[in-house]
Amino acid sequence: MMAIHPVVAKVTERIVKRSQTTRAAYLDLIARSKDQGLNRPQLSCGNLAHGFAASGEDKLAIRSGKAMNIGIVTAYNDMLSAHQPYGRYPDLIKVFAREVGATAQVAGGVPAMCDGVTQGQDSMELSLFSRDTIAMSTVVGLSHAMFEGALLLGICDKIVPGLLIGSLRFGHLPTILVPSGPMPTGLANKEKVRIRQLYAEGKVGRDELLESESASYHSAGTCTFYGTANSNQMMMEMMGLHLPGSSFVLPGTKLRQELTRAAVHRIAQIGWDGDDYRPLGHCVDEKAIINAIVGLLATGGSTNHVIHLPAIARAAGVQIDWDDMDELSAVVPLIANVYPNGAGDVNYFHAAGGMPYVIRELIGGGLAHADIRTVYGASLEEGARNPVMDGDTLRYDPAPEASGDDKMLRPVSAPFQREGGFRLLKGNLGRGTIKVSAVDSSRWTIEAPCRVFSDQNDVLAAFKAGELERDVVVVVRFQGPAANGMPELHKLTPPLGVLQDRGFKVALVTDGRMSGASGKVPAAIHVSPEARLGGPLAKLRDGDLVRVCAVDGHLEALVPAEEWAAREEAVAPGEGLGVGRELFALMRHHADPAERGGSAMLAAAGL
Repeated sequence: MMAIHPVVAKVTERIVKRSQTTRAAYLDLIARSKDQGLNRPQLSCGNLAHGFAASGEDKLAIRSGKAMNIGIVTAYNDMLSAHQPYGRYPDLIKVFAREVGATAQVAGGVPAMCDGVTQGQDSMELSLFSRDTIAMSTVVGLSHAMFEGALLLGICDKIVPGLLIGSLRFGHLPTILVPSGPMPTGLANKEKVRIRQLYAEGKVGRDELLESESASYHSAGTCTFYGTANSNQMMMEMMGLHLPGSSFVLPGTKLRQELTRAAVHRIAQIGWDGDDYRPLGHCVDEKAIINAIVGLLATGGSTNHVIHLPAIARAAGVQIDWDDMDELSAVVPLIANVYPNGAGDVNYFHAAGGMPYVIRELIGGGLAHADIRTVYGASLEEGARNPVMDGDTLRYDPAPEASGDDKMLRPVSAPFQREGGFRLLKGNLGRGTIKVSAVDSSRWTIEAPCRVFSDQNDVLAAFKAGELERDVVVVVRFQGPAANGMPELHKLTPPLGVLQDRGFKVALVTDGRMSGASGKVPAAIHVSPEARLGGPLAKLRDGDLVRVCAVDGHLEALVPAEEWAAREEAVAPGEGLGVGRELFALMRHHADPAERGGSAMLAAAGL
């Protein structure tokens, strides 16, 4: 193992120093929660009786207080393909817990919306704030003080960040995240994109498009592209919060079941009554957060995590920003090439070596901190192991020495790109981020007149009317957390991709988000401050020359300074009604900036 890279060490030291006060306050909180807080032995007889009244054959064990009781927080529903397998997990977990003298109860369920279903719909305006709703729901479930450990069942976009943020407020509990795995590979991604673009051009109809999408998203399990859901799984492995190599094992297999059993057995071993106590709040520290960032950069992960990671970190008393990510991106090479960056999906990535290979390479290259407190072993180095079945027994083998497919995975010494997949953009339009791992380097700089919109549907209408048939920077403003909840604008990817394929120079600039599955078209996103709060995007006018440059980190309106300063801001559209958006007004009105995580909940809590 190499010594830690000097830039990684410098950024880590800076974050530790910046977080000194908030991290100390957090560690004090969880210490008090364990020693003087509300826990099962402190419950009154009436409280306790309510807690085990319906626990069936586990009632005597829970009543005695002598066995660990594991709280299960589940994001199960059978509309989400990724979460449908979780339906049977609680019953299995209870059986596996009894095998080691423990008990388990479902502490609570959390909502789990699917961005794949709501993408481009009005309900997508609930998406970002669903993360904080999930965090609060997790807190409600764990607040009953019946548990000495927790298992979190969730995979997708806002769900893992929400589960983690909520459970970190109970950071004295040992906690393991339990994945359920991706669906098998369906229609080739290249073909799916081709059909989407043909539909955008009006060359195929809805029936052909639906057939294509159905062949892509076809069974239980996580969607197989490398978007936010699968980036979540990568980060949990980089932080040591999964069992090694467990992220991308298919649902319904013997190996998947044995990994779940192993997670249950392990949580029973790391409780506070034993000699291997591993509270979540000590596992998620500054180094673990750095590892998650490094993993995101090295694998070209989802853009959504430049919002989620600051929020997760804040819940643990750790303060990070986009400058930290940008500085790390300059030294972390891109070693994975998973769709939408490359052709193959996460199943191909897993077969090529997957997370055990990535962890071994990043530690070996001095880019990840091995010395973190994982849920499973002495260091993250033990995460560089591949789970396999040896008959009926779970066995771990070392990560492969070489990639099984150099189109999917490469060593640190011979990466796809020398730098990571993220850039910070700055200029008179504010601060934004751009994911470059999926964008051809010839398109990293776009300078063109802009066309300004306040609604993504207006962009589609302009495209269909032929109004964007030119070099253009499409600006979609009033899409930030305070404006409308910061919906993803993935719906724009096919038409913008069509324009790019026709030979035009095209870029997107927005204070909203793009899906973690978006790629190909350069997009400056999360622009902050947002237009609704007086950000400079509100000053742009149709025809202004805009420069988006991932090479030198520029995001600028090329307008004379005197004219720019004198311009009035555009008026924001009214807030949307319907599909419950009005009930989230409190979150919109108090959300903090995207760089802080876009959270009213954390802002109001002073975290």
